Amino acid sequence: MTRRVVITGAGTINALGVDVLATNAAMKEGRCGIGPLDIRDVDRLAIQIGGQVRGYDEQAHFNRQQIALYDRFTQFTLLAARQAMAQSGLTFTGELADQSGVILGTSGGGLNTQDENYRAVYEKGKNRVHPFIVPKLMNNAAVSQVSIEWNLRGPSFTVATACASSNHAMGQAFNMVRSGMATVMITGGSESMLCFGGIKAWEGLRVMSKDACRPFSATRNGMVQGEGAGVFVFEEFEHAKARGAEILCEVAGFAMSSDASDIVMPSKQGAARAIAGALKDAKINKEMIGYINAHGTGTAANDKTECAAVADVFGAHADKLMISSTKSMHGHLIGGTGAVELLACIMALRDGVIAPTIGYEEPDPECALDVVPNEARDAQVDVVLSNAFAFGGLNAVIALRKI
Repeated sequence: MTRRVVITGAGTINALGVDVLATNAAMKEGRCGIGPLDIRDVDRLAIQIGGQVRGYDEQAHFNRQQIALYDRFTQFTLLAARQAMAQSGLTFTGELADQSGVILGTSGGGLNTQDENYRAVYEKGKNRVHPFIVPKLMNNAAVSQVSIEWNLRGPSFTVATACASSNHAMGQAFNMVRSGMATVMITGGSESMLCFGGIKAWEGLRVMSKDACRPFSATRNGMVQGEGAGVFVFEEFEHAKARGAEILCEVAGFAMSSDASDIVMPSKQGAARAIAGALKDAKINKEMIGYINAHGTGTAANDKTECAAVADVFGAHADKLMISSTKSMHGHLIGGTGAVELLACIMALRDGVIAPTIGYEEPDPECALDVVPNEARDAQVDVVLSNAFAFGGLNAVIALRKI
């Protein structure tokens, strides 16, 4: 018998808010969290905007010894995990600790730590760095710190698949619980690439906007980076029910695909196979889908390819479903983006509110779907999808169901 998987805890910190409640409120209002960057040497950057977590004070959350070990992406992860764990009401001891683990997604890992220490060595000429630099910058730092803080002794690792990292991580967590390899998995993702080196590298790709993220709009001119984390508790349904846990929704299905074609240009066929695969895995008809949280980066190539893939999979039903990109509000969190976007999917199922695509100005004939432009919409949906399509042609799609 296939085990069912449900979500019993959620937490976040991102440009829209420091928790789920604030983030949901911002999404319902269509509020933009993108603004001028407050980082070192911003005047040397061509791109000077981002979805930054503003007013963040690490000393308000962590002591000096912890700060020496925690890069900004790890700090965001721990703050989101604390919220998710508190909501779930779980404690991990004995057998449950052995049967519970952590899978998180990130792309840049401790990029702020790398940036700071390259400066120290190359610019300032220092010959020594702090002894904790490696455990601070490694991509698995957040996973390890979460497992330590909550005594999670089961399968734990980091997934790095660029912009699909969080969805791949959550998909693996889902499969582990469904298969019986784990009872509970902490999963999601985080990213903090809003530093001089991080932005400068992305500038070279020429896919960044200097003014705003406008997915699906004919006037779009590129993506905007964000930062933050989203963390969830994935739990076996019967275990959650037996302890009387509040269930947010069910994780119904997951699928992955590889374009196997180009390192940066997306493939309609690859995206479509991942979408169709998620429907098949969840054993749901395409007509049951009411909303898709799009990858929707605001680049010409991604937006039109994604819309074409949706049209291919859903046929006539494509005109009846809603598809929006919340990146227009919180920016593109790269490896952490799917985790924050999953919050919009849960909000759609639980609150009956569809987050909008803000910044929408003019229709694009190649994106002729209902993109929920500029204002949130009240709508009852029972099944939703969350798309993630990464550089390298790596695709991951998650299906959620109301319960």
